[in-house]
Amino acid sequence: MQKKINIQNKKARFLYEILDKYTAGIVLTGTEIKSIRSSKASIAESFCEFNDRGELFVINMTIEEYAFGNYYNHRPKAERKLLLNKRELKKLHKEVQNTGLTIVPLRLFINEKGFAKMDIALARGKKLHDKRDTIKDRDNKRDLDRIKKAYK
Repeated sequence: MQKKINIQNKKARFLYEILDKYTAGIVLTGTEIKSIRSSKASIAESFCEFNDRGELFVINMTIEEYAFGNYYNHRPKAERKLLLNKRELKKLHKEVQNTGLTIVPLRLFINEKGFAKMDIALARGKKLHDKRDTIKDRDNKRDLDRIKKAYK
């Protein structure tokens, strides 16, 4: 039984308002997938961007070098291509161009077939007052949970 790989971008839901979600495949080399399977990756500072040919790439995603790799090891912060349907790519590209939205990675995981997938989201940046509301809601929920636990 293989352990579940689930690498989250916890800051994304705090900094951005999530509008739409997609699941994309990633083009990886052999040592990159081996590092991901050993949970040696981070998507905390990463974002997605289109190149001039309309292909979607994830930028600034860190995959540590494979410990048992040799001369053919990968670069840790390389740009990696994301795989989506042409219709989804066109829709995302149009939204980013026209309305100024951002594409952020939310989660990196390995599916049941063993392929690395990434959940990405079309997002709008939150303003400062929205972030304060999020913090206040989180604190209220935590206090309510404490009260419920003490009552039981």
